[in-house]
Amino acid sequence: MYTFYKTYQTEVIYTAVLLIILLSIRAIIVIAVKKIGKRSGTTEVRANLIGRYATVTILLVGFLIESFILGADFGDIAVVFSSVFAVIGIALFAIWSILSNVTSGVIMFFSFPYKVGDKIKIHDKDYPIEAIIEDIRAFQLILREDNGDLVTYPNNLILQKAVTLIQKDALDDSSI
Repeated sequence: MYTFYKTYQTEVIYTAVLLIILLSIRAIIVIAVKKIGKRSGTTEVRANLIGRYATVTILLVGFLIESFILGADFGDIAVVFSSVFAVIGIALFAIWSILSNVTSGVIMFFSFPYKVGDKIKIHDKDYPIEAIIEDIRAFQLILREDNGDLVTYPNNLILQKAVTLIQKDALDDSSI
């Protein structure tokens, strides 16, 4: 064990420093996202979801940096990442709408002017909707129409359509 530590002493120290830095950055981001979520009136579940997205991103960056610490060449890493991104790119092209909805969900977390309980009207030419927002999820909004119908509306479309606020905090306990 001593010979292992002596041989890889600098790599172990750099890895420990990297781990401390990444955990600190993650903690700062998660705290900031929760504060932004609380200030904007979003649910804790949505803030946790955005925190998980940040954690995955930090984890991927950490793997990249750790590979350099362990001595991988830039050319080797470039080949691996280009292969991985080619596969991911093809997969994401096949499921672009899901990626679009997740990205819209992240954007809505930081800048969506409406919150759960608000009654909104979506000005869609083909199917206009007037409903109360019951939940805002990663892929879609859950809307409850006046007649009791439950409508799921994709996040990417809600950012593309004109939306009017009909009534703030229209959700009452009797409609649940």
